[in-house]
Amino acid sequence: MSFHHIRFPLDIALGARGGPERKTDVVTLAGGGETRNGRWAHSRRRYNAGYGVKSRADMQAVLAFFEERRGRLHGFLWRDGLDHASGLADPLPADQVIGTGDGVRTEFQLTKRYGAAFAPYLRPIAKPVAGSVRIAVGGAELVSGWNVDVTSGVVGFSSAPAPGASVTAGFLFDVPVRFDTDRLDVELNSFDGAEVPSIPLVEILP
Repeated sequence: MSFHHIRFPLDIALGARGGPERKTDVVTLAGGGETRNGRWAHSRRRYNAGYGVKSRADMQAVLAFFEERRGRLHGFLWRDGLDHASGLADPLPADQVIGTGDGVRTEFQLTKRYGAAFAPYLRPIAKPVAGSVRIAVGGAELVSGWNVDVTSGVVGFSSAPAPGASVTAGFLFDVPVRFDTDRLDVELNSFDGAEVPSIPLVEILP
């Protein structure tokens, strides 16, 4: 699948709407009860970038971006204004546990944990922001001896972390998305104004 490692215009993205979506089957039984089944292992995010378009210049930027992506053909990076960091502030190396050393394993996938101990959801992070990742092993931050693939979110160590050592990470990240339409319906409502009722985007899952 073709993916362009470029971010949607940030100033427009910050005015957008959207969030995670789940797929759940709910069957109502004859007695009035119900059964529920979650069909997706991971949530999928949807956004509407149209809410972020405030001017003709914004619309021209979106138009150029849309054409370069060829509509739905090529994916790209999206900054979720609410959820784009491993913690609540700047990344810290102990923000997220991404694994435990066993003396053999050298690769760990970046993940973000949602919820507490009852039924936490671990979200794989595939598009970390270059230069933002911080890593610690056994509580001590490492400034070398590891690297991260910003196209997959996999952290690789030059030597395997010791058995039982907690591997943690802090990072910023983007969401891999694509346009969910091959058509833009633009309304010019004033000399310097433009309005797009809907610019739907959908997350690309692995």
